Amino acid sequence: MAADRERVTFGGRPLIYADRGMLDWLFVGGALPVIVPPFAGPGSDELYVSLLEPFDALVLHGGVDVSPTSYGEQPRDPAWGGDRLRDDYEIGLFRAALQMNKPVLGVCRGHQVINVALGGTLYQDIATDLPNALQHRNAELYASNHHTVAFAPSLLLHQLFGVTRATVNSVHHQAIKDLAPGLEVLARAAEDDVIEAVHLPA
Repeated sequence: MAADRERVTFGGRPLIYADRGMLDWLFVGGALPVIVPPFAGPGSDELYVSLLEPFDALVLHGGVDVSPTSYGEQPRDPAWGGDRLRDDYEIGLFRAALQMNKPVLGVCRGHQVINVALGGTLYQDIATDLPNALQHRNAELYASNHHTVAFAPSLLLHQLFGVTRATVNSVHHQAIKDLAPGLEVLARAAEDDVIEAVHLPA
């Protein structure tokens, strides 16, 4: 599991952290989650492969924005600058996982990273780029902000859950804009068609 590069707290000390709820769900599902600490600077393909060698799968979870520079744009607002170092690190891990045929789960930021790693782009801010969209992020409600998603018929999530719609929580302000080649859309927000889940078929 890749982690946020740092969060300044505890008197200015940088932390490496993961969402406790995410760790709990992985543990309940039979996995033993391990945080792979990020490093500063570019890594070689061999290094990423060696980092993933002991593990069965890779989880890319939520956190700070994906930097627009990672998909060939400049931030239109300083607040949307993201973390390019974390992007490079997670993209390196993702490509290594593909090379090694290891499963990858991308959650929130994670599925956006996967899209960018494969050549897609993002809306830098849903509210700005799609003014008629529903509110995907509410700072006060945070994880209690919910909306409905519609599953693509006959594809993976529809097959897994056996329903065409579900309610999910939503804390993201970025979203997939141009879908990367090879990805298929598994779910969209029912009210505004924003992409909420993707899959890379084997």
